[in-house]
Amino acid sequence: MVAVNPPPGDEPSVRVRLDSTWRRPTDAPADGRVVIAGSPLRLFRLSTGGAHVIAQAEQGSVPNTPSIRSLIDRFIDAGAMHPIPSRGPYGPADVTVVMPAHQRLPAAVGSSAIAALRTIIVDDAGATPVELVGEYEFVSVVRRSENGGPAAARNTGLAQVTTPLVAFVDADVHLPTEWLTPLLAHFADERVALVAPRVAGAPGHGTLAGYEQRHSPLDLGAEPARISAGTRVSYVPAAALVCRTEALRSLGGFDEAMRLGEDVDLVWRLTNAGYRCRYEPAVVVHHESRDSLGGWLRQRFGYGRSAATLARRHPGALTPLRMSGWSALAWGLLLLRRPFLALGVAIGTAVALQRKLTDVPPRESIRLATRGHLAAGRQFAQATVRVWWPVALVAAVLVRRTRLPLLAAFTVPALIDGVRERSLQPVIDTPIRIADQAAYGAGVWAGVIAEREPGPLVPDFRSWPTRGGG
Repeated sequence: MVAVNPPPGDEPSVRVRLDSTWRRPTDAPADGRVVIAGSPLRLFRLSTGGAHVIAQAEQGSVPNTPSIRSLIDRFIDAGAMHPIPSRGPYGPADVTVVMPAHQRLPAAVGSSAIAALRTIIVDDAGATPVELVGEYEFVSVVRRSENGGPAAARNTGLAQVTTPLVAFVDADVHLPTEWLTPLLAHFADERVALVAPRVAGAPGHGTLAGYEQRHSPLDLGAEPARISAGTRVSYVPAAALVCRTEALRSLGGFDEAMRLGEDVDLVWRLTNAGYRCRYEPAVVVHHESRDSLGGWLRQRFGYGRSAATLARRHPGALTPLRMSGWSALAWGLLLLRRPFLALGVAIGTAVALQRKLTDVPPRESIRLATRGHLAAGRQFAQATVRVWWPVALVAAVLVRRTRLPLLAAFTVPALIDGVRERSLQPVIDTPIRIADQAAYGAGVWAGVIAEREPGPLVPDFRSWPTRGGG
């Protein structure tokens, strides 16, 4: 297995994995020359030669030639395929670990995960200095003169890094022993500037710890992805990151003006600069949850509060909902208890899509339209309870017919998860989930008012899917 962009002639083949959205109809009229995949979903039309290459990719590997790599790159950049690297030019000696800390020793210090790695702990001017207990050959502590927040602490560490790669690990993160090698393999592609592992909730006792293990906002799932605004994995937390040192320095590192959201901002600046950022869930690290309800709610409020600041820096990236205008109309009619009109719109759009996509089998067009409407409904419900809930509650008080749909938005997702998981736990989690969403949404509104930036509240209605070539 090799990265998609190995040195010329280094390996005879390129290994890739198809995204879960992948569909390539082989019956007429598509005849295998149309692919529907990616995030956001795209439709690719292939030449005969391109279809042959894609058929090989579906088996897991393709020849490593410049023309084939160019085609595969288009699918990777669209989130339709994912590279499967197994090795790269870098090893542990090429990495420096930077750990921002405030009034505590980072959890990973002393573990076998970083025992042989040069590590810089940045004490962010806490009242209680961070001190090493015992002898650590490769660990040093740098103390800042004033508290600047996580971004400033990471930049302080970054300034002392002399290796080509830097790993940022937060103080409340626990690392598995074999965490680094799978992440380093992605840097065989010179365009990759950042790789992030999966961040799961750390095992613990109590209601909050259990909820975090099941619903942590830092856990972005088990499927690999490119990281880009507006996609399935639109951000990653800085709880654990491996980055190309020179790429970060070229952009000035983390934005020290941001106390929250600085990690999201960094990823988006990297992608805007043309770098690739990858999410690699084969590596799982664990993040400690807050130990009190008040601290946990303040954390969620802070996450929401950062949305307006990010929206000002990255216009359009923080919209709470992306769907086609037709899907919005269908769900709006259903919200107003006009089910037959909503069904008519849904059927009409399916027919229109079938006529538009003449080289796609009719059943595939219908399936595409149906999936689009259902996905839009789930996103609409999520945006309602997570961001728009203050408006929704006012509407429920004033307009009787909106009460049942609002209740459904809060409860149906949990019921669906319960059926899927064959467990009552998602239903039991509903009160905590509502508190989670309410705190986040309150933070969003507070940020919007303070920044005078409405971006995190404004939906984006656009056509779906987009088109690509091959």
